[in-house]
Amino acid sequence: MKKKKKYSTGIKSTPFLYLELKKIAKLKVRNSNITDKEIRRQAVEDNIFQVNTLNRRKTISRATIKRINVLDDYLIDQLLNGTLDNSKQIALYSILKTDRLFFEFMKEVYREKYLIKDPYLHDKDFNIFFEKKAEQSERVAGWKEYTYYKLKQVFIRILFEAGFIKEQDKREIVRPIINQSLKQHLIDKNEAEYLEAMLG
Repeated sequence: MKKKKKYSTGIKSTPFLYLELKKIAKLKVRNSNITDKEIRRQAVEDNIFQVNTLNRRKTISRATIKRINVLDDYLIDQLLNGTLDNSKQIALYSILKTDRLFFEFMKEVYREKYLIKDPYLHDKDFNIFFEKKAEQSERVAGWKEYTYYKLKQVFIRILFEAGFIKEQDKREIVRPIINQSLKQHLIDKNEAEYLEAMLG
């Protein structure tokens, strides 16, 4: 049985990171033997993400390395060379694979919206979700109100940047169109649950 990842608030400081993820993917394609350590070195010393602080360079490199490592060669190729929509969907998939809380939100809230034909994400949807998680997990229950607020903001921003909602204010859900070969690839990898979380 698969061990569940711990709930984390790390996503607050590492939202969509689409362009950063593509930079790491390009490094991997150019040098298939490149190690995570070497990527971290380039992020810190060469400042490949072009951010000001050392701490931020380390934070982004940790998150993007974690995300790129859940992508196989086909998904990395699609991230770099697929359509913009598909590329962003793969970036979102990498977050679903590495962040338990975001995955459960997509599965339990976003997907549910499709099923009940409610096209908008409301504040109460986030509040109910976090309340439920706090009841299920002492770790989540120990978070401050501001943490829930920031997580909500980041979830909305990720969905908007990935093209899964129309606006950050009204938050109208846009059902993504995922091409058949990408769908089939995820099904063949036994990862239909991630596909369902995105597609409803």
